[in-house]
Formats: sequence, C-alpha cells, structure tokens
Amino acid sequence: QVQLVESGGGLVQPGGSLRLSCAASGDIFSIHTMGWYRQPPGKQRELVAAATSGGSTNYAESMKGRFTISRDNFKNTVYLQMNSLKPEDTAVYYCNAVGVRIRQTGRQYNVWGPGTQVTVSS
Repeated sequence: QVQLVESGGGLVQPGGSLRLSCAASGDIFSIHTMGWYRQPPGKQRELVAAATSGGSTNYAESMKGRFTISRDNFKNTVYLQMNSLKPEDTAVYYCNAVGVRIRQTGRQYNVWGPGTQVTVSS
C-alpha cells in the first residue's frame, strides 16, 4: 500500500514563507507526477503545482512567481516552497501522486495525502 505523508503546514503571517514536504512510502518503483492541490474554506479543490519525474513543472497562474515545486525522485518526495504568502492562500494543502507504479505487481495507482493546514493571518 502506498501512503503520502505531508508536513510543513502551519500558521504564518502575510508576506511570510512556508515549505511543505510530501513523502511517498510503500513498494514504489516509480511515480509519474507528484503535485500539490489546495482547498480554501468553502471552495473547491484546485491545482497549485505539479512536477513530473522528467522534470516538467506546471503551476496555477496565481501561484507563479511565489510558489516553487521541486522533487527528489530517489526519495519519492515533493516539496512546495511558498513565499510572499497572502491570506487568500489559507487552505488545506493536499499532496497528490499520479501513476504510482508498484514494484512487485507493476500496477499503477493515484494517491492523495490527508492534507496539511496552511493559515496565513496576522
């Protein structure tokens, strides 16, 4: 079974920074795409950023220039560096892994983490 564990959320003042981490564990051979989504209070879940195993990245327009996604394929870990945070960035941030190939069976799965709360407030 594959699990995603997020860390790094918390309370930060406007203009501050946070770094989220998400580590995948299990009998993993490879992961095609790892990314971050967020769900603000009362709103739908939305893409923040994603990174493929080949190094391609994709960002939501409103996050470009403030957020940076990076990935360590050997550690099956993805990071999200968030700078210049705004109150509207307050949300539960979810890690997502697409195309998780299991070493023993060769099957692929899509997996979500439980989420980590990010609150931007003075």
